[in-house]
Amino acid sequence: MKKIAIITGASTGLGREFVKLILEKKEIEEIWAIARHQDKLDKLRRQLGNRIRTFSIDLSNRARIEEFGVMLSESDVEVRYLINNAGYAKFCSYHDLNVADSLNMIDLNIGGVVAMGLVCIPHMPSGSHIVNIASQAAFQPLPYQNLYSSTKAFVRNYTRALNVELEDCGITATAVCPGWIKTHLYERANIGAAKATKRFCGMTTPDKVAKKAMADADRGKDISIYSLYVNFCHIGAKLLPQQLMMKLWLQQQHIDPHSNTK
Repeated sequence: MKKIAIITGASTGLGREFVKLILEKKEIEEIWAIARHQDKLDKLRRQLGNRIRTFSIDLSNRARIEEFGVMLSESDVEVRYLINNAGYAKFCSYHDLNVADSLNMIDLNIGGVVAMGLVCIPHMPSGSHIVNIASQAAFQPLPYQNLYSSTKAFVRNYTRALNVELEDCGITATAVCPGWIKTHLYERANIGAAKATKRFCGMTTPDKVAKKAMADADRGKDISIYSLYVNFCHIGAKLLPQQLMMKLWLQQQHIDPHSNTK
């Protein structure tokens, strides 16, 4: 059976770095790269080689994931790595998003991760790895980024619990919790809201996060945290009350929740 890796959100940023790292693993015969835009996927394949097979899929659409699952079942493959990287944020208050946009973020950031796991796990032998991208935002509630941080808290908790459930299958699941990374996430996240995340402490590059994540996944760790700064935030979120953590967050972002600015 052909040994493959499946990477979502693969065309740019962190997903692209995972593609490059998986290409170094000679035992992986093919990478199935999933993203929304076929032109970006085509560029990825031109630049990184013909071991990449591309799929233009909107993972917030459950029907498309079901179609992918059927195709996967009809293929003679085993999934050695599933890397769920697709997701997005919006930096704003609750009233800046309509119902459709809010639910779409949940469908992609949560539903897409869960669904891709469910369709891939039956094709994953012992020794395989699931890598789900959560965030530093998963550590505590974040006002004016409330929906994104909540979806990432789900991914973090879900992945760590899933790792325990998959022990008898020999499959590991790793929740990756990076801080701010220099990617295109900000272009979609910044909608010009008056109250929004605007200060990005501890910014790093996606190659460093991906390298640490792959190393931790291969070691069987259930969580991967890159940088001293993010580890410090992780410890602080465990020790300090959430009300205080939210106040510190608002101070860092220079946001006054009591102002009338909208």
